[in-house]
Amino acid sequence: MANDVHNDVHTGPESGTLTELVTGIVNDLQELFKQQMTLLKHEVHEDLRKTVAAVSACAAGGAVTVVGAFLLGFGLVHLLTWATEMPLWVSFLIFAGVFLLTGAVLVYAGAHKFTTFNPLPEESAEALKENVQWIMKPK
Repeated sequence: MANDVHNDVHTGPESGTLTELVTGIVNDLQELFKQQMTLLKHEVHEDLRKTVAAVSACAAGGAVTVVGAFLLGFGLVHLLTWATEMPLWVSFLIFAGVFLLTGAVLVYAGAHKFTTFNPLPEESAEALKENVQWIMKPK
């Protein structure tokens, strides 16, 4: 009788055959893979959008700042020449050095800021990697 119950469990109307179960698992894995790829694609797109927005704002601000710094530099050079009566070329050298040093510090700070975030979605990529590994080498 134990055999009959055991046979009923595997061959009953509510359970499928082994082929159907394996097919269902494979279909579920494919669906999971598709969903993770969609999530990864969405996260990459979102991070790319944020990066483009940040770079655009930096570029626009940088362009305006360059024009302002250029005009301010000329004004300060002439002010220094007027106030100290030193030659105009000396005033230009002083302010060129100040602006070059300030620019180098700002470039370094901007480059350092880019290293503080990863534009790739780490969590989704890691989950996708684990699923691929599991599919390739199930335990």
